[in-house]
Amino acid sequence: MNETIHPLRVRTALPACLLVCSALLVTGCGSDGGTKGPASVATPAAPTGMSPTASPNPTGTGTRLTDDQAQRMALVQAAKVPWDKAAGTATGAVAGSELVAIELRRYEGGATASPAPSPGSPEWAAEVAGQNGTVHRVLVDAVSGSVLRSQAETDQDADDMRELTDRLTKAQVTPEQAVKTATGRKQGTVTDVHLDSEDNTLVWSVDLVNEQDWSKTAFDIDAASGEVLREQVDKD
Repeated sequence: MNETIHPLRVRTALPACLLVCSALLVTGCGSDGGTKGPASVATPAAPTGMSPTASPNPTGTGTRLTDDQAQRMALVQAAKVPWDKAAGTATGAVAGSELVAIELRRYEGGATASPAPSPGSPEWAAEVAGQNGTVHRVLVDAVSGSVLRSQAETDQDADDMRELTDRLTKAQVTPEQAVKTATGRKQGTVTDVHLDSEDNTLVWSVDLVNEQDWSKTAFDIDAASGEVLREQVDKD
């Protein structure tokens, strides 16, 4: 049986078909070579004289880093050897020695080991004291962990060596304990640990760099009692 098309349905469908065809014709206008397709929409140009939007920094805060923050970030991220391993390497290079100071910095030359790192590479600069109080300066590659140089200080006299030995004897708190106290109060990467005297009080100074905003916090920790005497944040 042949299907009968109802005349009313034809009349109703015709205007809709015409509308669709019209839309297609309008859409195809302006296409090169008569190709039909959606017309491209031009993106408005930025107003003349407008500066580009500042890209967010790695912290995700949308603000730019200061020079100091950028330098801390680059140095910390380039270093692969943590402070405690570098300190162990430094004291291991001088038999019977104790750590006096260690700092993460850029290599500026002076290595006696080969191959020497390229200038600007991260290094740990350490001072360790031998059993008689003689200071040895030890450079440790902060990437490979190898000793770059170990050299005894030549301008110490007997009083200097005796004073340093006395300080180390009075320091009941180890540098590891001082760092543990500092990192227990604030998270961060250790970039500096050194024995110092503040207002006639023997302290371990510890610097931590926060890897969220690249600020630095400096702690002074009593080397006899382990008490935190100072906590100062540098956000610049």
